Amino acid sequence: MTSKLEQLKQFTTVVADTGDLDAITRLKPVDATTNPSLLLKAAALPGYADLLKSAVAHAKGDVGLACDQFAVSVGAGILKAIPGRISTEVDARLSFDEAALLAKANQLIELYDKAGVGRDRVLIKLASTWEGIRAAEKLEKAGIQTNLTLLFSFAQAVACADAGVFLISPFVGRIYDWYKKSTGNEYTGADDPGVQSVTRIYNYYKSNDYKTVVMGASFRNLNQIEHLAGCDRLTISPDLLEKLSQDQGELVRKLTPGTAGEARQSLNEAQFRWASNEDAMATEKLAEGIRQFARDQEKLEALLTR
Repeated sequence: MTSKLEQLKQFTTVVADTGDLDAITRLKPVDATTNPSLLLKAAALPGYADLLKSAVAHAKGDVGLACDQFAVSVGAGILKAIPGRISTEVDARLSFDEAALLAKANQLIELYDKAGVGRDRVLIKLASTWEGIRAAEKLEKAGIQTNLTLLFSFAQAVACADAGVFLISPFVGRIYDWYKKSTGNEYTGADDPGVQSVTRIYNYYKSNDYKTVVMGASFRNLNQIEHLAGCDRLTISPDLLEKLSQDQGELVRKLTPGTAGEARQSLNEAQFRWASNEDAMATEKLAEGIRQFARDQEKLEALLTR
């Protein structure tokens, strides 16, 4: 019997949720994704010291540019170890400013271009706010593909598909965290609210022939991953990837195209905001996620300033 990781790779594209190049080289995912929190962790690794110095030197005092340069340098290094794409995140503090998101996304693409990396190997990550989704819609039309992150609600998924974004990252573990704290209950398997959320989105997309890729993210345990086996992509931390690689048990595919989903929907801005308002979990976790990424962005800026 092959490992569960190798079995998973038969029907799901495995993505490494890390900026640690050593882990990526060892575990051999197809794609990789970073965010401000992961870049902050990467910045503490001795192997990235030279990239930090180089980013500061090239930015000439512009700390925001230094952060972007560091993110792109890490991304370009990761791309040498994987066959697929790297997802690089736009500053979370811009999440409610469509014009600023567009400008920053284009700047990241320009930096990748200068590093010799084509846009066909990069996904620009944006928070799944109304403004982020609208910016993504424009970027997609301009040939820049996007990864809509911090996605917690069905309304966000509906709006992303309607906008034609390339990929969404619904956060399984953080949904689980909220419900566990709210109810005091433990959830496993198909009863896990995070698993239920991604399953619902996957079935909706497939039954309505949306091309947007569903990439489950933010996992707390192997059980969540196993119950989403068959999802288009799963982005998984190195420690959970290691556990999957060591588990020789049988892995059963759970998600398959052809399962009935809900009828196609379309939301205008008012409907989107009302649906978001009605979903306490999604509202709280989106705001919390943006704040967390913003704080880590500020810590990275402070590090680069020093």
